[in-house]
Amino acid sequence: MTTPATNVPGTAALRETGRLFALAAAVLAAMFRRPFQGRELVEQFWFIASVTILPTALVSVPFGAVIALQVGSLTQQLGAQSFTGAASVLAVIQQASPLIVALLIAGAGGSAICADIGSRTIREEIDAMVVMGVSPIQRLVAPRVLAAMLVAVFLNGLVSVVGVLGGYFFNVIMQGGTPGAYLASFSALAHLPDLYISEFKALLFGFIAGAVAAHRGLNPRGGPKGVGDAVNQSVVIAFLLLFFVNLVLTAIYLQVVPPKGS
Repeated sequence: MTTPATNVPGTAALRETGRLFALAAAVLAAMFRRPFQGRELVEQFWFIASVTILPTALVSVPFGAVIALQVGSLTQQLGAQSFTGAASVLAVIQQASPLIVALLIAGAGGSAICADIGSRTIREEIDAMVVMGVSPIQRLVAPRVLAAMLVAVFLNGLVSVVGVLGGYFFNVIMQGGTPGAYLASFSALAHLPDLYISEFKALLFGFIAGAVAAHRGLNPRGGPKGVGDAVNQSVVIAFLLLFFVNLVLTAIYLQVVPPKGS
């Protein structure tokens, strides 16, 4: 006797994954389709930036300090204090900065996007838009996802600057490092592709966080309680995807782009 497809373990997860990828593809297509909702984009950009910029700045300072202190302590044990600047700065730019931005975009901006779209869904506003021939993806989802991407790119630059300055301060002031050696090691080992991959990660992470939030917002279950559950699910799913994608991108980057000086 053949087991029904609905009873096969993992079928529901695969179905949800397929819907998520389909929505992501539809959002990408809607970004280049007219008429584009420019006003909605500006409003969502300002909203997401307003709820994430202060927490991002506050988190980036201790994050950069922790990295600088840990790397400085390790390089002192190894007798390689001259490479402290390069190691800490590259860790902040390549890894810490995009991840901090991604977590805050998914946790603050993504949850707000999911709650907004989810409340519209349970009030049947989304169904009404479809009946009137208005694409909810083009009208609501695409501007929000694009706004999350743009905010992520700008916040990544902010975190990189604040994290590097914080690492410099803690290494030079608290660990007695030399400012000249800190800057010289950074300029000797870092190059522009390190910044490029950081910004690309932030852009992609913003897209993933926005797409996941929109997907869960369009598919809540059980009324208002379902919207709350969808918000929690969107944050958890986005976190898992972001860490996995970061691992893949980092592995590819380290294989494709040779380190400076090698």
